[in-house]
Amino acid sequence: MPELIPSPTRIPVPGGKVIDEHVGGVNTPDAGLKSSVSVARMVAPAGWSEPFQTPEFDEITLVLTGTVLIDHDGGTLEVGAGQSVVTRGGERIRYSCGPEGAEYVAVCLPAFSPDTVHRDDEAAS
Repeated sequence: MPELIPSPTRIPVPGGKVIDEHVGGVNTPDAGLKSSVSVARMVAPAGWSEPFQTPEFDEITLVLTGTVLIDHDGGTLEVGAGQSVVTRGGERIRYSCGPEGAEYVAVCLPAFSPDTVHRDDEAAS
């Protein structure tokens, strides 16, 4: 039977980024999906970035507006509105956005968890 998720849960993060989790450990912990997948809408302000991370999960990012930049061992990948990117668990990456900011949807498999993201100790801006 379909299960309506009436609204996301806003997860506070530093740096002005907004995370609205629709499915995952915070918003739907009892839906049977807690560890299998997370789906969140992100809004990042101009110039936002976060520390490098080496997550244990794969992440699919669908950019709705603006540009998401992904630093990785081979350089920087620029992902524009209407494009998607897949990062793999075990890759060291860093997400940031261009001068106009970005709105995007992130799907993590298995679900995002603070215990499995493995962020470097540098501070997010």
